[in-house]
Amino acid sequence: MRVLLLYPIFPKTMLSFEKPMEYMGKKALLPPLGLITVAAILPQEWEFKLVDHNIRDVTEEEWSWAELVMISGMIVQKKDFLEQVKESKRRGKPVAVGGPYPTSFLHEVQNSDADYLVLDEGEMTIPPFLAALERGEASGIFRSVEKPDITQTPMPRYDLLELDAYLEMSVQFSRGCPFLCEFCDIIVLYGRKPRTKTPAQIIRELEYLYDLGWRDQVFMVDDNFIGNKRNVKELLRELKVWMAEKNYPFTFYTEASVNLAKEQELMELMVACNFISVFLGIESPDESILASTKKSQNLGNPLSESVKAINQAGLWIIAGFVIGFDGEKLGTGKRIVEFVEQAAIPTAVLTMLQALPNTALWHRLQKEGRLLEQSGDINQTTLMNFVPTRPVEEVAQEYVEAFWQLYEPKRYLNRGIRSLMNTEISKIQKTIQKKRQGGSFTWKMFKVSIFLFWKFGVTDRTRWQFWSFLFKIIWLDSSQVKAAVQLYAFMEHFADYRQIIRHEINAQLTAGK
Repeated sequence: MRVLLLYPIFPKTMLSFEKPMEYMGKKALLPPLGLITVAAILPQEWEFKLVDHNIRDVTEEEWSWAELVMISGMIVQKKDFLEQVKESKRRGKPVAVGGPYPTSFLHEVQNSDADYLVLDEGEMTIPPFLAALERGEASGIFRSVEKPDITQTPMPRYDLLELDAYLEMSVQFSRGCPFLCEFCDIIVLYGRKPRTKTPAQIIRELEYLYDLGWRDQVFMVDDNFIGNKRNVKELLRELKVWMAEKNYPFTFYTEASVNLAKEQELMELMVACNFISVFLGIESPDESILASTKKSQNLGNPLSESVKAINQAGLWIIAGFVIGFDGEKLGTGKRIVEFVEQAAIPTAVLTMLQALPNTALWHRLQKEGRLLEQSGDINQTTLMNFVPTRPVEEVAQEYVEAFWQLYEPKRYLNRGIRSLMNTEISKIQKTIQKKRQGGSFTWKMFKVSIFLFWKFGVTDRTRWQFWSFLFKIIWLDSSQVKAAVQLYAFMEHFADYRQIIRHEINAQLTAGK
């Protein structure tokens, strides 16, 4: 069987980073980890070609070659997802689809031309799909309420990727999260019992990436990396040894719950493995809102103290915030901005709340008759898909204003300076930096560095701002220069994106009047 694996386009989002990636000679942020895992589960005597639509189009030769097209994607990718299903069928190709989007919105995908809907987790639903193909069945829906043991999941087919096109690589250690956040669909998709791979599995995957020549950032894609603290510590203890033996070829970042701040040993292990950043779902600085949406892991310690503790452990923080929760009061957007400023969080991912399928929030709003449509979107340019407890215009305008203030360039850079100073560089991190500098600074990295300094420091109209920013960093802590230049590179993207948010949200508000 000749299989074309197709990954749909991501629309422009806050975290799509088109300009920074262009500066660095990259075309996409992250690879399609789900699709290359599917390729590893399918019969290995089959032939595979993978096309990430974020990088390039399918060639005519690839369309002619394919006997089966398989498409996977997330909710935010649904527009191109459905277009690629249509294009595949126009060319007479049978189509199998899977991933979070069709699993969450089965009714939408059933109305497409897809032949096989291979939903939920592939380890459970690919085998019955293969059996149906063997029987000659031309269509089918394949589901499973059981969750797979991912210690049996084969190594993803990283060899199918165009590695040089990506800014970062992806590795998955765990699936699932133990918490009960009302609005979160992770526990719907993957369950509340975190399942983990073994340390040996993860190190084999990293060894494979190393052998393929990867020497850059790796995103540990777990929705809550510390969901199973015992297992993650076992992983980090073994990873620490492997990373040292290899002279720290990768830098890691991940997502974790805020209670990471209480785990000093765990944070120290992360830093020793060269984790440099963590995404935290803070959501709201208002404790009553956190309690009402069952975000219990954010309660107990003051959030500002948790952020400080994680910073001081040596981890750079990116944080998620949401506006539109039930019970919010006037000025929520302003309070979010004040918290972000006080905590010195450079990158605050602010969104309006969406009710996602089968979450506790979805079912509650459906029961209350407040859902506006049987769909959802997680892009920052979309109004809520339900009736909030305060006027939608009020929520939307606060959201736009908060985003505008957060990414005013001088405020953003000032937070960056303060955050870099708060993120203490430990002895182990300084040792790691020296070892990486000794063996990982390539000619390509040198050219990118020269380009960035030329653009921001010579040709750009904000060049004086760049040098002022850089000299402050050098004066305060010269070890943070690389991080500072990266921070500056993202500024242009954020400043542009706030314009998009204001335009799109105001257009939707006007259209709804």
